[in-house]
Amino acid sequence: MDKHKNNISFIAISTVIGFMIAIQFQTVKEPVERDTRDLWQLREALLQEKELQSELVSEIRSNEEKLLAYESKQKQSKEQALRDTIKELKNEAGLTEVQVPGLTLKIQPILEEIQLGTPVSKDVSPELLKRLLNELNMYDAKYVSVDGQRIINTTVIRDINNDTKIDGHALSSLPIEVNVGVDNIEIADKLYNRIKASKATEEFFTENLKLVISEPTHEVTIPAYDNPIRIRYLESLKANEGGNT
Repeated sequence: MDKHKNNISFIAISTVIGFMIAIQFQTVKEPVERDTRDLWQLREALLQEKELQSELVSEIRSNEEKLLAYESKQKQSKEQALRDTIKELKNEAGLTEVQVPGLTLKIQPILEEIQLGTPVSKDVSPELLKRLLNELNMYDAKYVSVDGQRIINTTVIRDINNDTKIDGHALSSLPIEVNVGVDNIEIADKLYNRIKASKATEEFFTENLKLVISEPTHEVTIPAYDNPIRIRYLESLKANEGGNT
């Protein structure tokens, strides 16, 4: 009986010892991995990480600056577009002086009539001047001034107390200079040829006036319209009628 118990105890002890040896063998066979780098290697790795972080921060800042610059450029583009539009509208309305290709016409008395002592016209009738301006417009005249007065869409030419007046400015004496501006010198050449071949010179001649037409030039100065512009039939827009802002 005692011998049997001793065998059991021996087997149990052997099993425990074997289990412990197996665990120890496994521990030796698969050791836990650990960082074996020395201090300088760790510092170098840390420095590389900091450099990478610095590069990322710099790139982020660069992108933010580009975004701000783009937004600023977009805003400036809108403001510039608005300024360009206002400038164009003022130019079309005749509120700015222009220097463009064109030619000059002079309305003056006929010298022969003066020498003969025949009474000559002291000014140009509104009807004759209107016909000349209409004819110039037909031939692509874009900018016109008469006796230094800019002609625009609202210009009024009429007889007041036997004086021809342009928006209140009296054409008191001859000669009268008419400056005509166009888009380019080619149009100026066409305008010159057409007005030379038109009946305008004959119409002025019948009123004892001479229309002298100069050769086209690359630069004619047309002054800005300097009188108040009267706007009719317009009403102020209410705040809730302005649409999207």
